[in-house]
Amino acid sequence: MFNFFKQNKGQGRPQDVKGIRDAALRFIKEQLQKAEGGEGGNMRGLQLYFAPKEEEKHLYQSAIFVEEEGRFKEEVQKIADDFALQLPGNWNLEILFVESLPSDAIKATSIDAALFVVTRKQAAPKRTVTAAIHILNGEAEKESYTLTSDSGKICIGREKKVQTADGFFRINTIAFPADSTHQSNKYVSRQHAHIEWNAEQGTFMLFADEGGIPPRNKIKVRSANGDLEKLQTTQIGYPLQEGDQIILGDSALLEFRQLVNESNNE
Repeated sequence: MFNFFKQNKGQGRPQDVKGIRDAALRFIKEQLQKAEGGEGGNMRGLQLYFAPKEEEKHLYQSAIFVEEEGRFKEEVQKIADDFALQLPGNWNLEILFVESLPSDAIKATSIDAALFVVTRKQAAPKRTVTAAIHILNGEAEKESYTLTSDSGKICIGREKKVQTADGFFRINTIAFPADSTHQSNKYVSRQHAHIEWNAEQGTFMLFADEGGIPPRNKIKVRSANGDLEKLQTTQIGYPLQEGDQIILGDSALLEFRQLVNESNNE
């Protein structure tokens, strides 16, 4: 590993996948050594930004193993181990493709990348994360809904405005009309579920509400790789990931899609 970095130091702008990957790893290693006096123990996570030209984007995506979740993080961990950087066991790596690199992140010299090291002293740059919910089965007021990390609590249920048992009103952002003739709508509860952004985990969380847990109408999530998760309580949320499909009640079906994240620091 040490010889690898010495051999590649000083080379020009990489033109292929391996070169981009090597440059990115070398860049991360250098910044980790500088962070917190050369120790990574106080690090909470990394935000790695890429802003390549459109014709080079596929090279960057291949360089970070975009099709293999977690693999690039493993490469970073190997470097930390080789250079005696004591990273915490729960550190996070967030990779974002943006139109331009954020001004408060450290920019690489040989590739279109920038890094922000999140520590206990320095929080991550504020940015807006955008996602979408598509209705695949059932009849909602719209076929697609856009969510952002600034949206707050996004309620899901039957009817737009419903009065709860305590007398207060609940507004369902994703609403399935009760007068619809679609069979699936009958099994969506008035207070079925809600989605909230979790800044610490960097993800949208799906929670079951009172009408969405046993013995009432249920919630199931099938991930893109086929894993099935059933929500059994209102207290524990499910971190939504790209391609997750959510079943409400009997057969109302929603799909979660992560949209391109744009930095607010352009």
